[in-house]
Amino acid sequence: MSDLKLGDKAPNFDAETSEGKINFYDYLGDSWGILFSHPADYTPVCTTELGTVANYKAEFEKRDVKVMALSVDGIESHKGWIKDINETQNTTVNFPIIADEDRKVSNLYGMIHPKADDTQTVRSVFVIGPDKSIKMTLTYPASTGRNFDELLRVIDSLQLTAYNKVATPANWKHGEDVVISPSVSNEEADKMFPKGYKEVKPYLRMTSQPELKK
Repeated sequence: MSDLKLGDKAPNFDAETSEGKINFYDYLGDSWGILFSHPADYTPVCTTELGTVANYKAEFEKRDVKVMALSVDGIESHKGWIKDINETQNTTVNFPIIADEDRKVSNLYGMIHPKADDTQTVRSVFVIGPDKSIKMTLTYPASTGRNFDELLRVIDSLQLTAYNKVATPANWKHGEDVVISPSVSNEEADKMFPKGYKEVKPYLRMTSQPELKK
């Protein structure tokens, strides 16, 4: 089983999807990306998840994030399932779903956990940066649906902290105060954060969220 870690290069692959044959790197281009797996087609939790992602497309686009899903079933199965998703979730699936019948991509990304199930993928999530490195991983059991509001929150944090010397505190949401990185001296902080900051402790300094730099 693959043992991908934060900072590792996300493996590239070619795959058949519900939108034709796609090269993963070409699909992402210079954008951020989310790759997430589903145990199987025509499963209730997955149906709600894929419908949610479709309905959140504008939020992902706002953050320059492209999404790609995976299931170990085939293309024809995907096409039938997409009709059900569109009908039951009042949406239009607007992103590719990989047909991974040979488990090639699932094994490449370690999406099958044998102690959970020998053949089905767990609910894996990989957030990938424009440099194609893995910025975040998340693994849910097959029985628990993912929280896509949390994924948007994580992406907001990743994008903010990638270009600013700050970190985001517990339960942070876009627009709230952030933590100044410990590597920044007070003298540097005075210049970097003209709105000022509050020194709660020498190691804990809070400041207003800076503008997103790219």
